[in-house]
Amino acid sequence: MQVNDQEWSVFAVGGSPAQTVLHAVYEVMKRKPDLVVSGINYGENVGSGITISGTVGAALEAASLGIPALAVSLEADPKYHLSYSADVNFSVAAGFTALIARLLLEKKFPADVNVLKLEIPSDATVDTPWQLTRVSRQRYYEPVAPERASWDLPAVMMYREAALLEREAEDTDVYVLRKKRMISVSPLSLDLTSRVDFDELDRLMRT
Repeated sequence: MQVNDQEWSVFAVGGSPAQTVLHAVYEVMKRKPDLVVSGINYGENVGSGITISGTVGAALEAASLGIPALAVSLEADPKYHLSYSADVNFSVAAGFTALIARLLLEKKFPADVNVLKLEIPSDATVDTPWQLTRVSRQRYYEPVAPERASWDLPAVMMYREAALLEREAEDTDVYVLRKKRMISVSPLSLDLTSRVDFDELDRLMRT
């Protein structure tokens, strides 16, 4: 494959994005890379939807191997999400991806920052500011069951936007992307443990 007049060897994997990371590290490269960049995804990965995101999943898989990882998504109309359309301009998103990737390579991040999740507005420019954000708890996209006459017919689970912006906290990925039109940078941790008071929870479960 040729990119900018330079030849590159490329590989395709018939599996999930997370499995792609494993094939790359253990079969293709046979060593850990300095950085894994997952994306740039067609469409934002914000709110609780990150649990189903292949883009985020690949970055988390890299992080579980001890590799600095970046998951990048560009806000896009849903009609483009599975299209691979050349009508979507990734140039600004690519610039910010390079910026944050450089920070991951050059800076010593806290031990609990395993992945940086980058969300870029569709109208972002090179001058758009970025902000550190929490991941919203709300379901940004809501599932839509397929319509089919028989279980013998294949079907795809679809989704529609269901964001509730008026009640959203101002420091979340959803609010910063959609309301402030800024670039959201969310630090993610592999530690999925609830931040509950263990003593309180223990008493609740034992009484």
